[in-house]
Amino acid sequence: MELSELWFLLIGVLWVGFIFLEGFDFGVGMSTKFLAKNETEKRVLINTIGPHWDANEVWLLTAGGAMFAAFPHWYATLFSGYYLPFVLLLLALIARGVAFEFRGKHHAAKWKTTWDWSIFLGSLIPPFLVGVLFSGLIKGLPIDENMNMHATFFGDMVNLFTLVGGIAFVLLSYLHGLMFITMKTNGQLRARAREQALKIYWVTGAVIVLFVVLTGIFTDAYTNRGAIIIPMYAVAVLLYLALYKMVKDQKEGFSFTLTGLILVLVTASFFIALFPNVMISTTDVANNITIYEAASGAYSLKVMTIVALTMVPIVLAYTIWSYYIFRKRVSHKEHLEY
Repeated sequence: MELSELWFLLIGVLWVGFIFLEGFDFGVGMSTKFLAKNETEKRVLINTIGPHWDANEVWLLTAGGAMFAAFPHWYATLFSGYYLPFVLLLLALIARGVAFEFRGKHHAAKWKTTWDWSIFLGSLIPPFLVGVLFSGLIKGLPIDENMNMHATFFGDMVNLFTLVGGIAFVLLSYLHGLMFITMKTNGQLRARAREQALKIYWVTGAVIVLFVVLTGIFTDAYTNRGAIIIPMYAVAVLLYLALYKMVKDQKEGFSFTLTGLILVLVTASFFIALFPNVMISTTDVANNITIYEAASGAYSLKVMTIVALTMVPIVLAYTIWSYYIFRKRVSHKEHLEY
């Protein structure tokens, strides 16, 4: 395996980690509008992700940094072409993070309402934009021979396929968040999270099936990588079917694991569909940007690999340790103010 291929794999792992970990963060953030009935319940929901949300966002920053260092041409084409969506993504994440810190600093109703909306929108917009982005990447974008993207907002970036992809990510993240809430809370909040998961189960499933169908219509993923992607989607569907019984039987750990695995499979499928490209051109196949054309020099990749092999195990160990320390359920007696 070449270092450029290794780094494409590592960037895929970083994005998968971000979607898995930040996915339930986003779901919990959205649930503050649809699940919580009073201020105490909102505090309990926010406190379930209080120790984790900022560390989970680091996976996105690391993925972006790795793209910049390992594949500068990919980074330049993607981030310049998707400038507006990425700005909206960052603004949403900033507003969400600020809201977590500020909403408990003052007790006026308007103050908390403002920050509550920031948490909700800051949790809904990012997974939607990520779904739109990934869907657009495998569908293809107008890229010229100089690696410049000439994408229109409505048409190339936002269309039926990418909209369904964005909605699928939002619904899966919300379902993932509800499963996390059932593991981290008690009483009525826990019961309502389970009930709400069962209510949105069929809608989410329908959107997933629609996305799988549209993938075959709007992309060449099944033609180029069908031997891998089709079995992955089949497994995802089987896991989703098993999820309903797990939720009904109150198998909360299994339910959370299943929603997480579904997100992992769907996210990984985008990178499998792309390989060996990082960008697919709709203007001319010759304008596709491959991982070999987009990669940095061999020396840069070698140094990055040494650093990654040193630091990644430390980061993973810390992440596992932090989740172990904060593994207990959050009760209504929780005094941490958000």
